[in-house]
Amino acid sequence: MTEKTILVVFGTRPEAIKMFPVVHALQADPRTRVVTCVSAQHRGMLDQVLEIAGIVPDFDLDLMKPDQTLDGLTAALLTELGKVMDQVSPDWVVVQGDTATAMAGALAAYYRKLPVAHVEAGLRSHNIYHPWPEEVNRKIIGTIAKLHFAPTDVSAAALLAENVDAAGVHVTGNTVIDALQWVSAKIAAEPVLAEGLAEIEARFSGKRVIGVTSHRRENFGGGLENIAEAVRRIAAREDVAVVFPVHPNPNVRKVMDAALNGLSNVAMIEPLDYPHFARLLSVAEIMLTDSGGVQEEAPALGKPVLVMRETTERPEGVTAGTAKLVGTDVDRIVSEIFTLLDDKATYSAMARAHNPFGDGQSARRIVELLANDG
Repeated sequence: MTEKTILVVFGTRPEAIKMFPVVHALQADPRTRVVTCVSAQHRGMLDQVLEIAGIVPDFDLDLMKPDQTLDGLTAALLTELGKVMDQVSPDWVVVQGDTATAMAGALAAYYRKLPVAHVEAGLRSHNIYHPWPEEVNRKIIGTIAKLHFAPTDVSAAALLAENVDAAGVHVTGNTVIDALQWVSAKIAAEPVLAEGLAEIEARFSGKRVIGVTSHRRENFGGGLENIAEAVRRIAAREDVAVVFPVHPNPNVRKVMDAALNGLSNVAMIEPLDYPHFARLLSVAEIMLTDSGGVQEEAPALGKPVLVMRETTERPEGVTAGTAKLVGTDVDRIVSEIFTLLDDKATYSAMARAHNPFGDGQSARRIVELLANDG
């Protein structure tokens, strides 16, 4: 069998987490030659994942700029990714998820008539502005891709409803579960990888930890201000502590600094590398987030997720009971957190619900499909 050249393109921390199991599996398969290209749409947070996963990119475009516009970023991505594809001439271009990097990678491949495979395909909120611009990015990739690696039956059905060729749609599970299992095993073997939270854990010993992440563009402004006020009220409880890795985007930081600095029960910390974030998931009692990935990761460790968004492209978690949409209304967020803290039956129902997002074998399935052209 002729060895296939697989170009794997990614650029953000979430993409890197969900792609490194695929890269590892491709590296281990004699039927494939993997070439990695990172855009560095996130820089520092991306590099942390690359380091822990042991991946040295073949191409690093280093396109991150402060406060760059989406159109400027997209134009740079399209041009630079195209140059890489012209040099590599891959048999497949693999992109993940919903970022500008993934969308531009798919479009650059299409301009060269290169087949595209989409990891985590078919997620839909059915609202082009929530999440923004991710919903449209996914729809563009879905139009271009030849192979669609849907994480669940729901995402596969969404693709089929859009008249995507059924022969190219495969339910593989979500690679984020592969990644979480891998890093959890690595931490167990090397505890030093996640010892950086020891001081915070000691500081909040005996308290019930709420993990918080927030960075979505559609929450910039009033939404983030509401989230900050909700966190302030939650942290006023003596039995609660909040650990909040604050996103580096200045639109997020300035709001959180103004509202939460100096609160004794709130630890606003720098973004965590992947092992430390996995550690936070393990010590937190509840995750409060507007992130997509956390909706998949936390249930794998039996942690309820309250989603500070009006819609989600991951409805499986809501249906299964592992996640609940609470929006950005302050009173609603606080009420839902307190219910989970005070009602053991409600907490147990969410914590024990079946995680619908995967079994840790997704990357293996994806590589098998790539090696055999679907």
